[in-house]
Order: sequence, then structure tokens, then C-alpha cells
Amino acid sequence: MKKLMDLVKELSFVRIGGSQEEKQAAKLIQEEINQAAREAGREHIRGEYMTFRIPDAKVTKCSVQAAGREIPCVPFLQSGCIDRECALVYLEDASEIDFAGVGSLEGKVVLLNNLTNEKCYKRLVEHKASAFLVMQGKYYYTEEEASLYPRRLREHFTRNGRIPGFAIPAAEALWLIQEEVEKVSLTLEQEDTEPESQNVLAVIEGTDLKEESIVLTAHYDSVPVGTGSWDNATGSAALLGIFRHFAANPPRRTLRFIWCGSEELGLLGSKAYVEQQEELLDKIGFCFNFDMCGTALGGNRICVTGEKELQTFVEQYCKLSGYSAEIQARVHSSDSAPFCDKEIPALGLGRGTSTAEIHTIHDLLPTLSEKAMDKNVEFAVRIIGDVANAAVLPVKKGMPEDTRKELDKYFHREEKSEKTP
Repeated sequence: MKKLMDLVKELSFVRIGGSQEEKQAAKLIQEEINQAAREAGREHIRGEYMTFRIPDAKVTKCSVQAAGREIPCVPFLQSGCIDRECALVYLEDASEIDFAGVGSLEGKVVLLNNLTNEKCYKRLVEHKASAFLVMQGKYYYTEEEASLYPRRLREHFTRNGRIPGFAIPAAEALWLIQEEVEKVSLTLEQEDTEPESQNVLAVIEGTDLKEESIVLTAHYDSVPVGTGSWDNATGSAALLGIFRHFAANPPRRTLRFIWCGSEELGLLGSKAYVEQQEELLDKIGFCFNFDMCGTALGGNRICVTGEKELQTFVEQYCKLSGYSAEIQARVHSSDSAPFCDKEIPALGLGRGTSTAEIHTIHDLLPTLSEKAMDKNVEFAVRIIGDVANAAVLPVKKGMPEDTRKELDKYFHREEKSEKTP
């Protein structure tokens, strides 16, 4: 039997949602599922694929030039096309005050510190900006250290309209402003595509309460930089370790394992599951999600999404089991969120430290530890087993009002009424 860190190492390569590398990772996970089932004498359990289409784009040209200088850049996918020289305007955080008195931005490219919410983007659309630039990384980073990679412009932005966008290193943005550059030449050619991604599924049927289900999730895709070792080869390997245990020791309730594809593109795998498996949602009473664990340094983390009694349950359970963890009650920005949106309470289990990085070239193996992975999985097996074997589930389905509002905000429903015609 492979050690957990061996599984992490096998999955530590770039595996972007919809890519052949993601399919390769899915195959590795499927093979481990089937092997674990055989070792447990449960050959009838098989890893299965659930496919779905994802929005993407094929880029043929991407260039930012200013004052005879080629500026490193990557595109915002599905943001549109452009080939023109534009006047440069710096609007910092794109706040309402930043836009006061600006007037039309037609023929201008807007440099922003970041682009974090729909309202900021909507202002760009309303003022007819021709394009936008977003800075990334720190001023002292090299191009490689800035970890530039194409990001898809999400649906809650594009429903307002499309504006061609680019990300550039913060050091280059600093140069543009300090040199008072007035004109920037932009080229972006891209075509929308719809590649296939997949979830990997496995079901361990319960014994006497098999009509009741618990879902266990972890995403296995990565961003295009680093090796995605912490985020989220660790969570995927942890879920395989948990599957091994329960394949040999089936609990009273049915366990539905989901290795989610395309999480980094907007939780697309878990969203696809709740859409395609809607008939199962009434039977699912609980969700456990695993996203980033096993760091050598740092502390354990548990994200609680559900009624107050769930947080109380977890706090007491950690005391009883001697498991030290930072417990936070909030919507987890991970694959449990679509299940919580369907009233299914969830725990997000992980481990982290500021000395490990995600979504950068530094998400690598050296920050991780076999011992820490084992401890995370041992606790997960214990709490999952106790919940799955309980006479009655320790918490009820449903979300408190404040969490429901947080979910509405997280899924960008509170701004739909403001949609630009």
C-alpha cells in the first residue's frame, strides 16, 4: 500500500481543468480507487467518471507594449479581443470614488490594483473602457516569481459585458506609473472553447442505513503554476486514504466520494455534481471537504458551514479526540459550498501555514510532511466514522439566515438585479 505522500508526489504536476493532464490525474485516482477496493475484497466498487463541459478559450495572440518595451502579460480568458493603442489611466481599486468625474473611458486601458468584485468590473463596462490591466505579485518579484497565469473572466463578470483584460507583474505596473507612460499597445486574440472536465466518483454502500448518504469531496485540479502539491494533491491523497479505510470498514450510512475537477475555475466540478445528481441531494445529510492539508508547519483548520449546533459539535469533538484546530464558521471557498447551497451542512478539513503558498510557483512538495498527512487523515477517519455510524446525524440539514446571505453573496446572486441590459 502506498504512503499518503507517495500519492501526493504522483499527483504533483500541473493539471489544469479541462486539460489532458487533468485527465491523467483523474486516471491515477481511478486506479488507486480500484486498487484499494480490490485489496479490501470489494471488487464491485469502481472509480467512475462524471463528465461535464467547462467554459475556456484558446489564445492565439497576447501582447502588451509601451514605450518600445514588451511587458510580460497573460490574458483574462473569455474577456474578448483587442488590437489597438490605448491611453493609459490608473484607477487604483476601481471604487465609486475612483470613477467620480472620469467620464467615458472609450479608447482607454484602465490599470487596476486588482479586480475583485462585480461592481468594479461593471463600472468599467458602464464607462466603456476599451481594456483593463491588473497587477500581480510584488514590486520586487521577477516575472517568474509573480506567477502570472491566465485567469478566466467568470460568468458573474461577463454577464455585464466583455472587456479585454490582461494581468502584468506589479513591477511592470510600477514602471508604467513612475515613467508616466501615456500610451499602451494591446493585442489579444482568443476564441471561446468548451473542453471536457470530469469528476471521479466512488460509492461505498452503507450497511443498515444505506439510504442515508454522506458526501466527501476534494478537488484534484491545479492552477497552471507550481505543482499543486499542497493545493490540492494533499486533499486528493487524503481522500484516497479515507476511501481505503472505509472500503475495508463500511459504515452504516452510504459514503459518496467525489474527486472534483475544475475547482480552480470556479468550483465547476462540485457545481456539476449537484446539478447532475439532483435526485440524490435529499438523501445527503452531511459533507466533508478536504482542501490543503499535510503541511509540516502550521496548524489544523476546520471550516464549519451550517447551524450553530454544528460548530458546537466540532468544538466538543476536538476536545474529546485531542485534535487541536482553528475552527471558523463561514462559507468555505471550496467544493463544499455548492452542497451547502443545497442546505447540506459541511466541514472543511485542512492544515496550513504562512510558510506554504498556493497559486504560485512555490506550491511544491518540501513544505509537506507524511506525519502531518497521517494525523489529518486519522482524525478525518475518526470523525467521519462516528458521524456515518451515528444513531442519528448529530446536526440537521439547513443553513442559518446569516450563512444563507453569505452563500448568496458568494455565488453572486445579490448583484443579479443590477445586471446591465
